[in-house]
Amino acid sequence: MGNRDLNDNNRTTYKNRAPPQPPSNYYTTSSPYYTESSSSSDTQWTSWLVPMIVVANVAMFVVVMIVNDCPKHQNSRFEGKCVGGFLGRLSFQPLKENPLFGPSSSTLEKLGALEWKKVVNDKEAWRLVSCIWLHAGVIHLLANMLSLVFIGIRLEQQFGFARVGVIYMLSGIGGSILSTLFIKNNISVGASGALFGLLGAMLSELLTNWTIYANKAAALITLVIIILINLAVGILPHVDNFAHIGGFLAGFLLGFVLLVRPQFSWQERHHLPIEARGKSKYTIFQYVFWILSMILLVAGFAVGLVMLFNGENGNDHCSWCHYLSCVPTSRWHCNNQ
Repeated sequence: MGNRDLNDNNRTTYKNRAPPQPPSNYYTTSSPYYTESSSSSDTQWTSWLVPMIVVANVAMFVVVMIVNDCPKHQNSRFEGKCVGGFLGRLSFQPLKENPLFGPSSSTLEKLGALEWKKVVNDKEAWRLVSCIWLHAGVIHLLANMLSLVFIGIRLEQQFGFARVGVIYMLSGIGGSILSTLFIKNNISVGASGALFGLLGAMLSELLTNWTIYANKAAALITLVIIILINLAVGILPHVDNFAHIGGFLAGFLLGFVLLVRPQFSWQERHHLPIEARGKSKYTIFQYVFWILSMILLVAGFAVGLVMLFNGENGNDHCSWCHYLSCVPTSRWHCNNQ
């Protein structure tokens, strides 16, 4: 059946439009955009956090399917047969209910999916984090994990596990907050908010470290196009674009704070003439971006959390914002306010 059946019967909003792979040479040490691949100050980290996140997400999906146990809870006479019955309790819900080959919405809700009533009325704030580790189906999981591998490993190799881990988690939480403020009638799961945060951090890292890059225009245009395409896909139904936007904004600001590099003239000061050596490790613009981003981050999270736990509806303060997540047409309707 079509997506409309899923929306009517399942009430699940999927954060399943994960960002595509950025250009393969964007963050490698031999990247044509980066001018210091031979610099001794450019440390190459070993990526282990991103693979661990992938393993954790896969393991969590298996646990969800075990709890779901479709053959036990499904009434095949009225609701259809489980898909992949040979898998036993790991078999999937009927495609009419979940075309992504996954569990039921009730199982996701029980295990930590993001839902406004649960977060606000029942004070289950932990759902802002737990939903990041849940996925609506095999297709959803594969799309997000492949994107995480292509994007996250390069960032972790360049900046280390600590900074990438902080960006990933805070971006995911930022996406959850914005999603809950605007989406009232659906549950939402997925790591796409965190993934968009990594994309946002890549963009701010390019901007704040502008002086150390060659081919700046090509790098900027490529990254902006990738981001815009993925945000545009988010206006389709069943995609939680508010999680994408919230995650992207959080990651964008965090990139200015956590991914700052010393300017080129400082890094290469031992190899440059005295008159060409940098007097300051960072530029004045990097300091300004850092301060402004910290202020906006703290204010954004504080205001968002206060509004959320006061039961505010973001749509009451922005009458057109619901179009950012779904644009109704003659072929589908939107019911996410």
